[in-house]
Amino acid sequence: MFLIGEALIGKEPEIAHIDLIIGDKEGPVGAAFANGLTQLSAGHTPLLSVIRPNLPAKPATLIVPKVTVKNMDQAAQIFGPAQTAVARAVADCVAEGIIPRDQVEKLVVVVSVFIHPEAKDYDALYRYNYGATKLALRRAMEGFPEIEKVLYEKDRSTHPIMGFRVTRLWDPPYLQVALDLVDLSEVRRVLSSIPDSDHVLIEVGTPLVKMLGVSVVREVRAARPGSFVILDLKTLDTGNLEVRLAADASADAVVISGLAPVKTIELAVREAKKTGIYSIIDMLNVKDPLAVLSGLEVLPDVVELHRAIDMESSGHAWQDIPQIKALQKDGGRVLVAVAGGIRADTVKDALSAGADIVVAGRAITRSKDIRDMAEQFLTQLKQSEIDQYRIMTDF
Repeated sequence: MFLIGEALIGKEPEIAHIDLIIGDKEGPVGAAFANGLTQLSAGHTPLLSVIRPNLPAKPATLIVPKVTVKNMDQAAQIFGPAQTAVARAVADCVAEGIIPRDQVEKLVVVVSVFIHPEAKDYDALYRYNYGATKLALRRAMEGFPEIEKVLYEKDRSTHPIMGFRVTRLWDPPYLQVALDLVDLSEVRRVLSSIPDSDHVLIEVGTPLVKMLGVSVVREVRAARPGSFVILDLKTLDTGNLEVRLAADASADAVVISGLAPVKTIELAVREAKKTGIYSIIDMLNVKDPLAVLSGLEVLPDVVELHRAIDMESSGHAWQDIPQIKALQKDGGRVLVAVAGGIRADTVKDALSAGADIVVAGRAITRSKDIRDMAEQFLTQLKQSEIDQYRIMTDF
């Protein structure tokens, strides 16, 4: 047996975060237990969990402090409330059948315990660490979480200590506001007027990049923290280099031209996957987007069907959207964005054609009332807000 459990409970500074492993004495967990108890390190001295002095828990449980213990006050927190909390949680797990009673002499537990350096309240330390240890043990014994839960939750929540959210495109449709501007003060004015919504994406347009460089992404982030920012480079060459520039600038997505050589597109898409950002292929002036996509070994995250500003008198070519979506590989999916003269009264048509992202530029940024116009677009999406700041102690 080699099982792993984790749990976070409480509020700072007494917050408890438990990582643990439970397994056979004769296996790797037993080896880790013996090594931990015999190989001490300054500030991280492992100790047996005891319900009270002279009464250790069963299965035998080793506590390893995560945070360096620098003085006797901090040592007392480990050797007092944390030590007994862990031991009582282990004992109660046996009493409640979470850990089989007939296995207590065969198993050992190694528990990594976090104690905040500013923690003071022994009562809270005890209760939080007891609850976190018990929950982590239950989760370990039940094999929590199932992989389906991980895949469902991975894009739907944010780690609280990060202090900002990372938006993932799991809940289309979205409104993408294209900042095809060349004045930073005007960019700030527009950003301040766009309503807060988890379904708004911000595009740093090509003219803006050419005027101010990729560093403008950070200006956008400063004006609108937590936004999903797309850097429209329309990459035609040196695909991996330009994508890396976008990633280093903290962009969430980068735009590659569909007119680029196949090798350039593939290098760019692979670099985006490696750096954890979205790749978007802009099919502006591409006669046959399906042919381009069919010739790629690796597909982008988003395909943008883009009608040029100079061609807005012509109709939209949205008939290929179903076939583009059918090209998805390896369990992933390809989203489709549509751009070029989209207005609030044509959003419904774009969505009916299968669009996942509606791109609007001048219709919003040049409107007399930017907020009202953006709201009109968002209303057409019929999407509710996403609670990405959930912190769950159980499911």
